[in-house]
Amino acid sequence: MSSVLVIDDEEGITEVIQEALSLYGYDVQTACDGNEGIQKFKDQLFDVVITDIMMPNTDGNSVVRYIRDSSRRTTPIIGMSGTPLLLNDSDFDKVLFKPFPLQSLINTVRTFPPVADFEKVRLRACA
Repeated sequence: MSSVLVIDDEEGITEVIQEALSLYGYDVQTACDGNEGIQKFKDQLFDVVITDIMMPNTDGNSVVRYIRDSSRRTTPIIGMSGTPLLLNDSDFDKVLFKPFPLQSLINTVRTFPPVADFEKVRLRACA
């Protein structure tokens, strides 16, 4: 089962995304801001990270910088934003502008292959 981390300070958005992706068989974890998202990324392995840009404390651009500087820098990251001017999209694998159809998000997540189980085991051993 592929795992997805969704980071957004708007609880309603994370709930809708979590429910939609779960219906398609994804294991979805959520975080309410960038700090919590980075901590969850450190503690668990995810096949895809979806992050909002504008959030209190640590924003989505900081989240993507953290991931790109980590040993798991190739983790696909989807950025979501209602404010495109705040988006540094060069480090994102895909950007969706709010509001977007849920099917667009699901289709985007499906384009990224899951990390193979043996790779997850290897990464856990190295952590």
